Amino acid sequence: MYRYFIYFSYDGAAYHGWQVQPNAVTVQQVLEEALATLMRQPVPLTGAGRTDAGVNALCMVAHADFPCEIDAPHLIYKLNRILPPDIAVSAIRRVKGDAHARFDAVSRCYNYRVITAKSPFSRRYACRVMPGIDFEAMNRAAELLYEYTDFTSFSKLHTDVKTNNCKVTYARWHKVGEDEWVFEIKADRFLRNMVRAIVGTLLLVGRGKLTLDGFRAVIENKARGEAGDSAMGEALFLVNVEYPESLFI
Repeated sequence: MYRYFIYFSYDGAAYHGWQVQPNAVTVQQVLEEALATLMRQPVPLTGAGRTDAGVNALCMVAHADFPCEIDAPHLIYKLNRILPPDIAVSAIRRVKGDAHARFDAVSRCYNYRVITAKSPFSRRYACRVMPGIDFEAMNRAAELLYEYTDFTSFSKLHTDVKTNNCKVTYARWHKVGEDEWVFEIKADRFLRNMVRAIVGTLLLVGRGKLTLDGFRAVIENKARGEAGDSAMGEALFLVNVEYPESLFI
């Protein structure tokens, strides 16, 4: 068998997240069906991680095994012809036989978009917040994330992971337009719902409803109920997944 990493992007609006689940259409299901149509046999995919319902990806990665070497450009062309408009394959790279899209990833990066003014063109992909929110205070709170590894407070309850430890290496709000800001966060791994819960809690800081000491207490108390509500999924984008170059052939 020959293993490949498949790189693709998607608009998550029509999907109940990445991972296959009963009674709901997911990105994994649609991509596996397209591969099965072209290869004339099932081609299971293992993704770099999960994304929640509505969440988007500018760069998602999954690995798949094929019985023979493939013509990557040809398969990319064929896949993009039969995939729906909201999923696009950008690259397919041969990797070592034991390479794993999830466990070999060394970092993942997400962006979360907010707007401070009403915009008919950004409403689907950005969370609107009231003007006057304090982004500098949110950046000071975000810096506290570097001091911790246990992010139980920002994890969806009753998940099947063995640990809630993550190493956040970057977390900051950037102004990218007159009324638009992007929160960029990078870590070795993320828990389910983690980025949306962090954003929701940071927004409490920005509104003056939670102090920096309060934000620190939320992390240290390891209780999801003390953190803010999860921010809307449609404004969240997985933007990059990084791997050691030694995996690629």
